[in-house]
Amino acid sequence: MPGAIYAEGLVKTFGDVRALDGVDLDVPEGTVLGLLGPNGAGKTTAVRVLTTLIQPDSGSASVAGIDVLKKPDQVRRSIGLSGQFAAVDEYLTGRENLRMVGQLYQMSARDAKTRAGELLERFDLGDAADRIAKTYSGGMRRRLDLAAALVVSPPVMFMDEPTTGLDPRNRQGLWEVIQELVAGGTTLLLTTQYLEEADHLAHDICVVDHGRVIARGTSDQLKARTGGERVEVVVRDPEHIAPADAVLRGFGKGTSTVEKHTRRVTMPVSGGAKLLAEVIRELDGRGIEIDDIALRRPTLDDVFISLTGHAAEADTDETDETDETGGTNKTDETSKPDKTGGTSGEPGAQQEVTS
Repeated sequence: MPGAIYAEGLVKTFGDVRALDGVDLDVPEGTVLGLLGPNGAGKTTAVRVLTTLIQPDSGSASVAGIDVLKKPDQVRRSIGLSGQFAAVDEYLTGRENLRMVGQLYQMSARDAKTRAGELLERFDLGDAADRIAKTYSGGMRRRLDLAAALVVSPPVMFMDEPTTGLDPRNRQGLWEVIQELVAGGTTLLLTTQYLEEADHLAHDICVVDHGRVIARGTSDQLKARTGGERVEVVVRDPEHIAPADAVLRGFGKGTSTVEKHTRRVTMPVSGGAKLLAEVIRELDGRGIEIDDIALRRPTLDDVFISLTGHAAEADTDETDETDETGGTNKTDETSKPDKTGGTSGEPGAQQEVTS
């Protein structure tokens, strides 16, 4: 039986760009799916299809058991959505924004007022509740937007990079909100480039690249697939980076990763603590001084690099965003008509990766 969020063979093109290239998803009720991928991989396009904002060229999808293409109005009544960019009315106060959303969902004025007050406190906006949103910082607008997505308690939620722009304390607070929602039976599709966020929240993870799902599984399954342990060495002298890399390649089982600015060299290995002692002896024998050495399990960053060939891009606060046709648009987050934002969908050669 299809899950609360289900997609089969979704294809979406923008000119010559194939933003989605046969995407399949199946998210069981009451779970969190983390959708990971580099900029332009198709994450936001998938969210926009599933939330009825755009139609796919082919394929099928259902949300909360409702066909996305045949009954989009019913789908919209069953979902909450927080997009990449805050979509709040900057000329209303924070409280007025939330009350307006509640009444658009046909809540009574009293219930909308009560719910607005609860959410303002929950997202640490109580002191600014009666200030117009135009005076809010970017992080405050983001929190107000997230609160607006939670005015009602929909059975299915979509959050497209929800913690972008939040400081660590507010990010942790949102994680707690998400966990409470899921504990109450909400199904969530979460796109993120903070890999520790997916590691912490997601029951299952899909990695997408060039519009295709290239891997899926639990965090532990993906880490196991990437390989066993990692030796990390931080050398004291930048001139010793290359010799240290050569030493680790003699013990390794794959490709090393070199970070010149931190003087760090990382190599997949097997052998545990015994191997670590051998690495230390070899480094010492070659006169390579180190500031730190550690043995650790692979992270989702390692998984990401292994699958896509590069690290996840850091999000920026720039107002220039690349649109889905590869062009650049000047965006104003307060004037967006919907709560999705754009996706970069940059042209590029597609690569087949078997998951």
